[in-house]
Amino acid sequence: MKILISGGTGLIGSALTKLLVANGHDVSHLSRSKSSDNKVATFVWNPSKGEMDDVALEGVEAIVHLAGAGIADGKWTEQQKKIIIDSRVESAHLLYQKAKEHNPPLKVFVSASGISYYGLDTTETIYSESDSPSNDFIGKCCVLWEEAADQFSEISRVVKLRTGIVLSKNGGALEKIAQPIKFGFGAPLGSGDQWVPYIHIDDLCEMYLEAIEKENYSGVYNAVNGDHVTNADLTKETAKALKKPLWIPNVPSFALKAVFGEMGRLILEGSRASAEKIKTAGFDFRYSTLRDALSAIYKS
Repeated sequence: MKILISGGTGLIGSALTKLLVANGHDVSHLSRSKSSDNKVATFVWNPSKGEMDDVALEGVEAIVHLAGAGIADGKWTEQQKKIIIDSRVESAHLLYQKAKEHNPPLKVFVSASGISYYGLDTTETIYSESDSPSNDFIGKCCVLWEEAADQFSEISRVVKLRTGIVLSKNGGALEKIAQPIKFGFGAPLGSGDQWVPYIHIDDLCEMYLEAIEKENYSGVYNAVNGDHVTNADLTKETAKALKKPLWIPNVPSFALKAVFGEMGRLILEGSRASAEKIKTAGFDFRYSTLRDALSAIYKS
């Protein structure tokens, strides 16, 4: 298939591109600037101005929408909140406007979403795809994100992947956790009891591949592996994988709140989410436990 990826140079997009190409697909990217990487065709777009290269969708059968400003890139000021939402929603609107004029028609639209759709509360609840969204900022952001993706149901199959913390050796949250551990200053954050719904990047990319290729995938799925671990578990297992000690006390919640403001809730709170729906669809996780995932990352 010919597949167009928005946000194709990010952590997920880069890994997904390699997997799709390895499986014989023809991949191109949408970017705000021309790429010097000749291996992947890059088309320029500017969602905030409603601009996109006219030939970007030529022959495209699948769109993977990963574009969006980083949720944890800075304090959640009102301006930053607008950037976070607009970068996801306006870009999806632009893709839809262009795709509905497209011939031949699009076959599938696969969009990222966030597992924080359900909110940031450390409770014993295990959320499934039928549960209601949270009424906080991040929940509202995910609702708008998914509503923008749902437009595509008029013209194609739609799959939305509510993604947890992505574990990768090439960046993302794990790198931020591992860095202080490597220098002997790692510690759980706050109480350490907050749930961390996670997924290994290889499993996530395989999930996108199946969502594109298999027509039984439709609607929303939790993109987490269902292995329920806490921040303390993740910190300790990362230290074991790196063969480093943990000796300093937990980082106090008040210190993190002072530094990160409202965005600190991403660090200090977290909910559990079920992976049963994606398993029922036929997905088989390569890494079923946190230890398996971290061993693969730090041995490779």
